[in-house]
Amino acid sequence: MNKMKMNFFCSGLVCLVLLTAMPFISFAQKPNWQNLDLKADSTFGISTEKAYNELLKGKKSVPVVVAVLDGGVDIEHEDLKPVVWVNKKEKAGNGKDDDKNGYIDDVHGWNFLGSSKGSVNYETLELTRLVRRDNARFANSDATSVKASELPAFEAYQKNKAEFEQELAEAKIGLERFEGIKNAIDEVVKKIGKENPTIQDFQSFKPSNDMEANIQRILLAQLKESSFEDFYKNQIMSGYDHFKSQVDYNLNLDYDPRGIVGDDPNNSKERFYGNNDVTGPDARHGSHVAGIIAAVRTNNLGIMGVADNVLIMSVRNTPNGDERDKDVANSIRYAVDKGAKVINMSFGKSYSWDKAIVDEAVKYAVSKDVVLVHAAGNDNKDLEVEPNFPDPEYIGGGKAASWITVGASGWTNDGTIKASFSNYGKTKVDVFAPGVNINSTVPGSKYEKLNGTSMASPVVAGLAALIRSYYPKLTAVQVKDIIMKSVVKVDQSVEIRDEAGTKKVPFSDLCVSGGIVNAYDALKLAAGYKK
Repeated sequence: MNKMKMNFFCSGLVCLVLLTAMPFISFAQKPNWQNLDLKADSTFGISTEKAYNELLKGKKSVPVVVAVLDGGVDIEHEDLKPVVWVNKKEKAGNGKDDDKNGYIDDVHGWNFLGSSKGSVNYETLELTRLVRRDNARFANSDATSVKASELPAFEAYQKNKAEFEQELAEAKIGLERFEGIKNAIDEVVKKIGKENPTIQDFQSFKPSNDMEANIQRILLAQLKESSFEDFYKNQIMSGYDHFKSQVDYNLNLDYDPRGIVGDDPNNSKERFYGNNDVTGPDARHGSHVAGIIAAVRTNNLGIMGVADNVLIMSVRNTPNGDERDKDVANSIRYAVDKGAKVINMSFGKSYSWDKAIVDEAVKYAVSKDVVLVHAAGNDNKDLEVEPNFPDPEYIGGGKAASWITVGASGWTNDGTIKASFSNYGKTKVDVFAPGVNINSTVPGSKYEKLNGTSMASPVVAGLAALIRSYYPKLTAVQVKDIIMKSVVKVDQSVEIRDEAGTKKVPFSDLCVSGGIVNAYDALKLAAGYKK
């Protein structure tokens, strides 16, 4: 779901890349800002530290299992290992299904993207899969040759195919441009003769043509705020890799990795497949999410999670590409059956293959008193107009009562409080939470700052777990109600960009609650909560 939005200003082959969604650019702000307090720290966090200092000292809590449905979690990370969930009914490594739940050796969770053959890393987008499916029916058809009963499906196919072709064309242009600037930088670095040149090295460099002069100008500006290594990795290679994976995998009609899993991807009712590799081939995103929720607060290492008595269950359902509805449904059911009381879902897509099967799983979770927290998405779009799946609204009517959709906010109480990339929706997004430049855990016991509603969602999941930990008698629906009623209202107008241009709207038009979640106020409300 972490899609980068990029603009390009090109001169010849050289493009100055502006990452408008700010996925990696470093900005100065206070450490642990998402947990700080607006009044005490002049930072629009959620007042977690204030809550611990003033409300929770000496209070007892119970452990709460939070399922991270994602791309995998590094369960050996120094700041996560002590809070990793353990299935006590399963004996590790014996190759048996000790707890008789259909999943062998699921000691720390489950991976619905693998088998004994390995695990899926890259996947296609849902749009690609829909076009591939319907090509078989309609590739050689037109409106006159299609049966009247199939006309709606044919029209949907035409719309999807046009969207697919546009996205593929844009990805190819993006790849070409990033490849151009990458090659140009590589050539200059080769001439300088250092693997990681400094700003002084670029100042001393004598360009021999306009392209090299442009590279020099760009790097002199960038290296005032970053090292060359970080700039190259986070702004050049990240963009190059993003577009290359789109062209090679996400938007490739001939690419299908599902054979690794060995299931029938068209059978949404199939439940028992996968493996117990809960880390998977790329656990960066899921580990970052897990750390925001529950990184150990008392070990003087790295960061501090929102919740202090949480066990993280890793359920792998999200590849580098779009998740499949079947896997989403199964991962929700797995998490519920193994005792998760909060589920974080930092993934999403614009199309749904089988929404009904996800709806069934969501209804099951709601019936079992589980809070479901979902990221609103990073496309700066209005969810009143454009969908983002999964969502809490059931086919045929009704809505998941304990579902919370989360937009991303920044730390400054001004017109920039809405993250530029965050989706929004007056009735579709419930709350906003910190999601810009959030430092958290990544594989190898390292830490990294990332941006996205993917980061905002676990802030709220952590808050839900914190409430359930200290006030375990509250139901999932009551926890949502408390989170919604305790937001800090934002009395600002913010800029929204759409196809018509830029306009200013009240922040209250962006979400149901009109504010940013707040742990201090939520816990105060929970203490005397009466619905």
